[in-house]
Amino acid sequence: MKRTLSAVAAILLATTLAGCGSDDDGSSGTDSGADNGTTSSLSTIESGKLTVCSDVPYPPFEDFDDTSESGFKGFDIDIVQAIADGLELELAVKDSSFDALQSGQALNAGQCDMAASAMTITEDRQAALDFSEGYYDSEQSLLVPEDSDIASIDDLDGVKVGVQQGTTGKAYTEENAPDADIVSFPSDAEMFQAIKAGQVDALLQDLPVNLDHEKAGGFSVVETYKTDEQYGLAMKKGSELVDPVNEQLAAMHDDGSYDEIYNTYFATD
Repeated sequence: MKRTLSAVAAILLATTLAGCGSDDDGSSGTDSGADNGTTSSLSTIESGKLTVCSDVPYPPFEDFDDTSESGFKGFDIDIVQAIADGLELELAVKDSSFDALQSGQALNAGQCDMAASAMTITEDRQAALDFSEGYYDSEQSLLVPEDSDIASIDDLDGVKVGVQQGTTGKAYTEENAPDADIVSFPSDAEMFQAIKAGQVDALLQDLPVNLDHEKAGGFSVVETYKTDEQYGLAMKKGSELVDPVNEQLAAMHDDGSYDEIYNTYFATD
């Protein structure tokens, strides 16, 4: 009798174990959370959102816009909006100081998932940050009032030149105009106000930004400098977002959406 009961128990146990095994499709019967490479598996500081920090204003790359869903506009904003859409994430943009972004402080403190702020990829920055593939080729430039006698970087000895702290424009000025009176500002907004008020005589920074000031009237870009700079989207070291972001940038180039965004801001007749 004991043997018969033991046999029955064994059969029941085997049947129970079989029911806990794989489903017909070969997958486990428990829900593993599906780390299957879909965008839902991406870890961001706020679930379902891609939080991007940017130093605003810095037109045409980033600027405030109360009429847009994110509250911001510009080339960088359009690029990260397209990336967020492709990753099936909601875009949230935060204004942040450029120095905190390029140093890695904001990203490493968990203030944002990514920095999109016309940031040049440099070896120094790569020591603290991971970058996407380059998404924009930039040049430096010199902006002066239209009635200025300054015609080139060679005319900057003893001249007050506005630069933005922490930028490659500042580094370029220090290296190529060492006798200039270099005045650092926290952002482009303060720099432009300073040259309009006559507090500085020139601005040396990224070409598209100075071209935007030229369009406002009263100022001219008198010289440009090829520096082989590329902007990248910055993320904290070891971020799992790097590959998905690069995949989205590649897809934008393939389907033509990158060119559409680029031509919105930089196309010439």
